[in-house]
Amino acid sequence: MKFGEQLRSSVIKEYEWSYIDYDALKALLKVDGPEGSDKKWTEEKETKFIDALDLQLDRVYTRQKSKAGEIERRIETSRREVDDVVARLDSRGPVGRDGPAHDDDAPTEEEFMMLEQDLGDIIADVHDLAKFVQVNYTGFQKIIKKHDKKTGWILKPAFATRLKKSPFFKDNYDADIVKLSRLFDIVRTRGNPVKGDSSAGGSQGNFIRQTTKYWVHPDNITELKLLILQHLPVLVFNPNKEFEAKDSAITSIYYDNPKTWELYEGRLKKTEGAEAIRMRWYGDVDTETIFVERKTHREDWTGEKSVKARFSMKEKNMNAYLSGKMLPEAIFEKARKEGRKPAKQIDEDERLAKEIQYSVLKHGYVPVCRSFYNRTAFQLPADARVRISLDTELTMVREDNLDGKKRAGDNWRRTDIGIDYPFSQLPPEDVERFPYAILEVKLQTQAGQEPPEWVRELIASHLVEAVPKFSKFIHGTATLFPDRINLLPFWMPQMATDIRKPRTLNFGIQRPGGPSTQTSSSDDEDEDDSDDEERQEISTSPSTTAVGSNGHQSREHENRAPGNALDIEEQIGAMPLLDEDEQYYDSDEDDNDSDALEEARQIGGWTYYLKALRRNTKLASSHLVHNIQALMRPSPIPGSILDPLASTRVTSKRFKAPKGKKIHVPVRVEPKVYFAAERTFLSWLENSIYIGSMAALVINFGAKPTRASFLAAGAFTVVAVLALVYSVSIYIYRSWSIRNRRAARYHDKYGPTFLMVILVLALAMNFWYEAGRRGYLGQVPGWLVWW
Repeated sequence: MKFGEQLRSSVIKEYEWSYIDYDALKALLKVDGPEGSDKKWTEEKETKFIDALDLQLDRVYTRQKSKAGEIERRIETSRREVDDVVARLDSRGPVGRDGPAHDDDAPTEEEFMMLEQDLGDIIADVHDLAKFVQVNYTGFQKIIKKHDKKTGWILKPAFATRLKKSPFFKDNYDADIVKLSRLFDIVRTRGNPVKGDSSAGGSQGNFIRQTTKYWVHPDNITELKLLILQHLPVLVFNPNKEFEAKDSAITSIYYDNPKTWELYEGRLKKTEGAEAIRMRWYGDVDTETIFVERKTHREDWTGEKSVKARFSMKEKNMNAYLSGKMLPEAIFEKARKEGRKPAKQIDEDERLAKEIQYSVLKHGYVPVCRSFYNRTAFQLPADARVRISLDTELTMVREDNLDGKKRAGDNWRRTDIGIDYPFSQLPPEDVERFPYAILEVKLQTQAGQEPPEWVRELIASHLVEAVPKFSKFIHGTATLFPDRINLLPFWMPQMATDIRKPRTLNFGIQRPGGPSTQTSSSDDEDEDDSDDEERQEISTSPSTTAVGSNGHQSREHENRAPGNALDIEEQIGAMPLLDEDEQYYDSDEDDNDSDALEEARQIGGWTYYLKALRRNTKLASSHLVHNIQALMRPSPIPGSILDPLASTRVTSKRFKAPKGKKIHVPVRVEPKVYFAAERTFLSWLENSIYIGSMAALVINFGAKPTRASFLAAGAFTVVAVLALVYSVSIYIYRSWSIRNRRAARYHDKYGPTFLMVILVLALAMNFWYEAGRRGYLGQVPGWLVWW
């Protein structure tokens, strides 16, 4: 969809006359004449276009500023009303035999419903304002890009200065998010919000979570927060303090050995016991408390869960601790004297500090990558059964000194940056701005218990894109060190695709008493504009977010089966690909073959002929097998007859890794996988022995061996030997693939079929010969008697 059409389809009635007039600005860029647009564009036309652009910018900025002020005033009014209701609720007298003593002024259910409706209306206004800002910002970026391309006059830098004077897209709604969350939580719980410890980590030591991760496009961040807030409040770490922008900032520095990258590869391959060591702090860089953390991966078959353990220490002691000049005993000496923490907890922290210090010194771990993001957490206080966090403005920054640049120097972290996103002072090679937000859904459910229905609907919607096992450390290291990292994570090819999806039917924000707020999630590609440049522009612009709720609407699926019915996401995910044998990822093996062939051609002679023959034979056999499979594959039944979802075609896309690199596809390896490969080999071996025994029985059956018995015994012997050789080869290949965690095909489609065909042919010829010799089939052909 072109942007002009998207703009018309995204118009919100309240802002109908305040949007950018994209068509009018585009009309001003029309240039007549065959000589070329750059030669026909004049100073007069440029001035006319800039004046029109300034007029449009002022109109959008004025409307946004006016609406933002109105929303703030409405939030303050709602706060006073909610506080009044709560005060009346708390002032009720004690409950006696005849009911409350002073219950005449108690708030009614209707009052709570009216408050909830008002808050829902405010939240819908925040959502609409965010969408208004988003589409206008995109429109200005596109029209400037079109201007520079058509006219040859570069306006983008000058327009950036104009945007700073009218920053309609820079308003941060995080403070309003916290206020709306508190008010809605009070109203939703009818004046009895859940209370408990809301700390984000100060009192937490070792903890275990089951986490699923998703990418969220910037266009969907606001709507996603609104939907989550319908069920979970924003987790406020310090409710007694006025919210500041730095309160949501989280920074982590990851350590590794830049010569071996052992921590990177261990976390990427998910090997048993793989570790990640990081230093984390909350807020600005002036904070004194640093958390030293170690994440340890455990395979499921071990019966253990992956664990994150950490302890806190003062920032002034970090260099001495990491260099080994300060021992863990000295760090916890003061804590032991004060006795604020249990002695057992201090002992555990001290042991962890010793282990991390030993690993850093022994393996030569140094800071390599920093991650920064602003986190909005949704959780009931003191209730960790469902916790959802959304990380926005994710940025990775280099911390190393590998290329001769003293970024961190001898310090444990670089000091030239803080939380000043988007870190425009850094050179491009030092920073990676991630284009999406990261949604983490953390669940703690009992065995056999399903996640809440609203969570299942949310993760199946168009707002999120599932990326299992996504890691900020892995992604940052892979993108910031392209010359040193050759093994890439499996989600790297996904970065080049647009993750936006068609809008899920009957799912979204609804204004109380009115229709749902419609937004557009379609592609905003405009004529021949490049999506890559658009994504870069979006990723470097501040994201506008808001949080709220408007009721308890839920999406109903038609014809939902009872019990454990699959949701839409699971049904589509379970569909077979059009070609199930097609691999998703290519490594650099094809490039290696081409390079080897080119080297052989330069050598010439039989070396080149043999290489070329092997390569052509391999390609011909591959095409032959593919064509045979295509002929044998049955024609599919039209999907609409069997299942309405079957009309959704799920196709596979073949990705090519950059030259010299490989994409690592995670493979689940458990002890039972090794046992299964060994058990399969033993089964083949057993059948081969049976077939060999049949050969011995045939040749020794009867008083005098005949030619037929020799031939039958020979046939069975050949089959037994072939089965043995094949089984050994398959077992060696599978064992090697399992040890190296390769995404190989472990099922055998050809071996059993080939074995049974040969065995049936041997038996059939044996029966035919014997039947002919005994006269049951008449005269036996002479060639068969001779054979």
